Amino acid sequence: MVREIASVQTGYSFRVRLESDSSGNVAVIQMKDLRDDHTVDCNDLVRVDMKELKEHHFVRNGDLVLRTRGLVTTSAILLEAPENVVVSAPLLRIRISQPDKVLPEYLNWYINQREAQAFLDSRAIGTAQKMIGKEAIDDLEVILPGIERQRCIVEMALLSAREQCLLQELAEKRGQYSSIVLMELAKGEQE
Repeated sequence: MVREIASVQTGYSFRVRLESDSSGNVAVIQMKDLRDDHTVDCNDLVRVDMKELKEHHFVRNGDLVLRTRGLVTTSAILLEAPENVVVSAPLLRIRISQPDKVLPEYLNWYINQREAQAFLDSRAIGTAQKMIGKEAIDDLEVILPGIERQRCIVEMALLSAREQCLLQELAEKRGQYSSIVLMELAKGEQE
């Protein structure tokens, strides 16, 4: 179970709407910062001025951030966490507590797989707005092969995702080329 290999913490609950302050001392990860490739984009984080934060609120490299509301409950990994960054509620922060047993990249991949997603979906509450509680992710069973096999799985998953991107780019280019050729053919008929 996730609770045996990682700690799960609720994101920081802001009592008021976030007011951006470019000179703020803390950056905030929100739902909009989680990318489709299951990574966290830290390039455009909202900065706020906050006092009284404890060390456990701040994220580190390798932490996962889980969406708990909406249609998808996917996770994203922090590959490069800047200083003084917190996760906002309703997101959850997942931090590996057994680094000798599980790679953060592997857990991130695992959470985003169909079986894990089906489990989380079965534990969701609400009808109009689905929500996953901390307990649901704590209770998620995780298949843990050895570290080297985890590395291989993560590498293969990255290569597969890259292949899909390249195939999509190729299809778009092929479509553009076909459109140009067909337009040239159409223009040739008018002469």
